[in-house]
Amino acid sequence: MQIIGFNLGKILIERKEQAIGKIEISQNIDIKDISKEKISISKSEALKVQFSFTINYSNDFAKLDFEGHVLLLPSETELKNILKSWKDKKIQEEVRVPLFNFIMSKCNVKALTLEDEMSLPLHIPMPRLNPGNPNNPEK
Repeated sequence: MQIIGFNLGKILIERKEQAIGKIEISQNIDIKDISKEKISISKSEALKVQFSFTINYSNDFAKLDFEGHVLLLPSETELKNILKSWKDKKIQEEVRVPLFNFIMSKCNVKALTLEDEMSLPLHIPMPRLNPGNPNNPEK
């Protein structure tokens, strides 16, 4: 299965005036729908996976919402299996894990930029350098 497209249709960011107490941040991905899609670049049918990705800050301090879709080009067997399991609103792990990782990689990069512009705490800790031991420069 190949990922052949990614589009965002909605980006929403809200920030309240004051953060009260300790801020906790959670992320959630929700698959809204999976449907067949005809595309011009292939004779095979593609799958359109509509999703929402949300980052919530505790105490209703802030929220980021992304909505969009991912286009997948599965084999005929994969297409049937994915649609069959979607009837029960389930996604097989071998499809779900790479799909969610792809959605997170795309949305997290955009979210970091928006959080910086809105002066929000970053939802992913950034790497930091720590001063080393001056007697041992290798550490």
